Amino acid sequence: SAVGAISSEEVTTQPNKKQRTVPPPLEIAPTADAANSAIQKQSASASIIGNTSNKSNRLIVLLDQAKLETIKNRKGNYELLNCDDHRDICKKKLKKDPKEFRPDICHQELLALLDSPLNKAGLLQVFIRTSRNVLIELHPSIRIPRTYKRFAGLMVQLLHKMKIKASDNGTTLMKVIKNPFSQHLPVGTRVYGMSCKGLLYSPHNLAKQLVPLEPNSEEQSQVCFIIGAMAAGHVTTEDHPYIEKMFSISEYPLSGASAINRILGSIEHQWGIV
Repeated sequence: SAVGAISSEEVTTQPNKKQRTVPPPLEIAPTADAANSAIQKQSASASIIGNTSNKSNRLIVLLDQAKLETIKNRKGNYELLNCDDHRDICKKKLKKDPKEFRPDICHQELLALLDSPLNKAGLLQVFIRTSRNVLIELHPSIRIPRTYKRFAGLMVQLLHKMKIKASDNGTTLMKVIKNPFSQHLPVGTRVYGMSCKGLLYSPHNLAKQLVPLEPNSEEQSQVCFIIGAMAAGHVTTEDHPYIEKMFSISEYPLSGASAINRILGSIEHQWGIV
């Protein structure tokens, strides 16, 4: 061999101090329409929660009209469309108001729901319905990333793979499921919408009037609340004709996360969850 040449064995064993591990980039996610078409080809499957003993006693929450859409960046990858990073695209290409694209609202509401003692007690089930009519089911044990950037990456990955699994035990933590939402509700579930235009109740009275007095009560029906996850607009009976009545819990407009904390806090107090 030539003088000063390095053998292949030396190359493979020679450490490189400057090299660092870089996580693989997220794969390109399809559009919501492509996601829906792929779901229609799949056969109906069981809930990701499974048949647990207290599943019938869970409070169900649907975050409605969440702005979870992907956009292709200059590098050819897809990102979660938002008003901060894609303002020009929203205005020029999509011809829409950038203020509408607020996926961070869904992020804040998910943190409020999944961090609640009600969820940690195993008495909460969460669904998301996006503005593109993609329906997502979440496992109660999922831990949503604290930072928005990691949350956005997780959502792009979900829209591409249709499901997110735990790395340690393979549990399905998030899954895109078939529409309509009503087919995933247990028989007899009473559905209520939350809106600042609804009938005003205090959170305490709302829980007392609508929610069973005890979580394991078999006399009263299961309850579902539909809460908006959009920057502007309201939950409507046109989108959800099975809503029995619209309610409000404050004289003032509240953020979705603030409303969730008030509602869940009252239910936790009623059910004795500390």
